[in-house]
Amino acid sequence: MCGIVGYWGDFTAEALERANAIQSHRGPDDAGFHHCEGIGLGHLRLSIVDLSPAGHQPMTSGDGAVTLVFNGEIYNFPELRADLERRGHTFRGHSDTEVLLHLYLEEGEAMLPRLNGIFAFAIRDERTDTLFVARDALGVKPLYWAETARGFVFASEIKALLELAPECRELDVVSLHRYISFLWCPGDGTPLAGVRKLLPGEALVVRDGRIARRWTWYDLPVVRGVPQRLTESQSIEGTARHLREAVHRQMIADVPVGAFLSGGLDSSAVVAFARELQPDLRCFTIRNHGGQDAGFVDDLPYAQRVAKHLGVPLDVVDVRAADISDDLQEMVRQLDEPLVDTAPLNILYISRLARRQGIKVLMSGAGGDDVFSGYRRHVAATYDRYRNVLPRPVLAWAERATQRLDQRHPVKRRLAKLFAGASLDGDERIANYFLWGRDDQLRSLYTGDAKRTLARHATAQPLLDFLATLPADTPVLSRMLALEQRFFLGDFNLIFTDKMSMATSVEVRVPFLDTELVEFAAQIPDRFKQRGREGKWVLKRAMEPYLPRDVIYRQKTGFGGPLRRWIREELRPLLHDTLSVERLRARGVFDPAAVQRLIADNEAGRVDATYVLMSILNIELWCAEYVDRARLQPVP
Repeated sequence: MCGIVGYWGDFTAEALERANAIQSHRGPDDAGFHHCEGIGLGHLRLSIVDLSPAGHQPMTSGDGAVTLVFNGEIYNFPELRADLERRGHTFRGHSDTEVLLHLYLEEGEAMLPRLNGIFAFAIRDERTDTLFVARDALGVKPLYWAETARGFVFASEIKALLELAPECRELDVVSLHRYISFLWCPGDGTPLAGVRKLLPGEALVVRDGRIARRWTWYDLPVVRGVPQRLTESQSIEGTARHLREAVHRQMIADVPVGAFLSGGLDSSAVVAFARELQPDLRCFTIRNHGGQDAGFVDDLPYAQRVAKHLGVPLDVVDVRAADISDDLQEMVRQLDEPLVDTAPLNILYISRLARRQGIKVLMSGAGGDDVFSGYRRHVAATYDRYRNVLPRPVLAWAERATQRLDQRHPVKRRLAKLFAGASLDGDERIANYFLWGRDDQLRSLYTGDAKRTLARHATAQPLLDFLATLPADTPVLSRMLALEQRFFLGDFNLIFTDKMSMATSVEVRVPFLDTELVEFAAQIPDRFKQRGREGKWVLKRAMEPYLPRDVIYRQKTGFGGPLRRWIREELRPLLHDTLSVERLRARGVFDPAAVQRLIADNEAGRVDATYVLMSILNIELWCAEYVDRARLQPVP
């Protein structure tokens, strides 16, 4: 697990070194550079597998023709190494980096489907005069790139990329609107018009400082039309077997390994199988002081119940509301993107404590809901067939009526979200489940210039374009899970998990997103994933021999904090200061009067605009850090 950065074009070695230093938290154990005729590669190492100098990067082939910088882990590298040795390859060390380099020498770009792991890498091949860049199948590891007048640049983090190409600071209003609408930006957009994300399962080839080819090397099983033919018993038995194999495969490390343990099913399942290899697995959870928002359940008692049941040590990190204002600003700075959630702070707090205890790797339950179902929108999608029997005028009335309910009450708030877009059909209805507000109301928050720009773009277009690639007979739940896996994970959950853990030099692994498990889960019929209101039914059945029933079948809650209370109380001064009329007018994106009305309505309880306001707040904090500052500083 590391940080990478590089260029091809009119850039300097000094700028590359500064860019590497900006993201030094990603790899405090070692650093290295490669420079040759207008091409530069930088690397920061967090030593996990093979701690010796043999794992140093950039790593170059014996003949000096091919050089690699690599961030991530290749979990099946022992098998790949054995195969390469049979083909005559010899190795100096024991790192997965060296295996990746030799696999490229043997198979070139065709190697990608053979990799089971999490990665972003760049390979300079002097034989073909190209730069080959790729990101892992589900997008666990981030990578940003830009094509500028001076050439091509890439980096693990935007802050490092901007050190190489500070000219890429123009705001992308369309992407900003998507951050507000979804709380993250689906697709390759970022807050900056000139900076793009390499998509999950995507690769590109650069020649002469320009992208010569860009393609998708991994399609989700649902895109390929993989049939759902498993029986109930095959689904249950196979889920337990494949999850166990994924967890065990991802435990490989030459440093101490720990785990997140929220007390939910997903993290508990990972810990249950991880302790089979490491009985003293150290686990970590959160205690929020001041209580949860209405409608949310405290995780801590469940985490303690699981730890006692499995016999693993549990460390509790105390989250104090008094620290939230400062911590939020640190979070926005580290994330590189104005993502809205409090879960990233929990990742930061836990990773920080784990690192202090000498743990470099944490196992996570992220992805369980996205592969096996588990969100409220999956319940709603399951009942969509009943909605279809109602006349459109009735649906439109239900939408209007529920929007007028008191949004401070969790049940009424969820009803309003359930019926939002009720009169929409097909894929538009599915995409609408991911929105956090009515599009017309959100667009009213912008200035005239921004509104005119947004008028040319559909907010949910990236999701709709992707859904159009699925076979026409793909069921509703499968279509929604495909959106979770393709967008919600790669553009949100995995980004903040990576950024906040790597801020403390800790690697997070996600067994639920092991490609073999994802491929297997795609063959499970939807009726075994979501059974009525019961999400993750097959996973729950699979884990019954290993976990207490009251943990398996507990009420689901999010891995976050009481954001609605925080924004009314602890974050209120920061909100009013950051979103003042003067600051918003100077930025020129949001209409100051419209934002002030929204703040007043939220504080009076007339609307629940918590997440919209948090999104605007994060955008302005992000702009202050990444647009207004002439030069960024390394994260301390």
